[in-house]
Parts: sequence; structure tokens; C-alpha cells
Amino acid sequence: MAVPKKRTSKAKKNARKANWKRKGYKAAQKSLSLAKSMLRGKTTSFVYSVYVEENE
Repeated sequence: MAVPKKRTSKAKKNARKANWKRKGYKAAQKSLSLAKSMLRGKTTSFVYSVYVEENE
């Protein structure tokens, strides 16, 4: 016979949610920092190439 599972505590639910939000915040900060460094031309952690066509 199926038995209902125990309810997850509010503290555990809030901790999981906070961790999930923190991961998103860190990813956003990292991408913003990378974008700023790319605009300044001082990238060291990211390799990319810029193709510029020179028409003469």
C-alpha cells in the first residue's frame, strides 16, 4: 500500500531555494565581469577571435 512521504521542512526548502538563487547570482556576476573585460580588451580567461573584413 502506498504511504505518503514526510513533508519537507520550511528551513530545508528555504535553504535549497537560497542555494539555487545564489548559483544564478554567481553566474550572472561572472558573465557581467567577463563582458566588461571583453569591452575593455583585457580578457585573460576567455579566448575569442574577431573577424574583420578589410575591403580595399
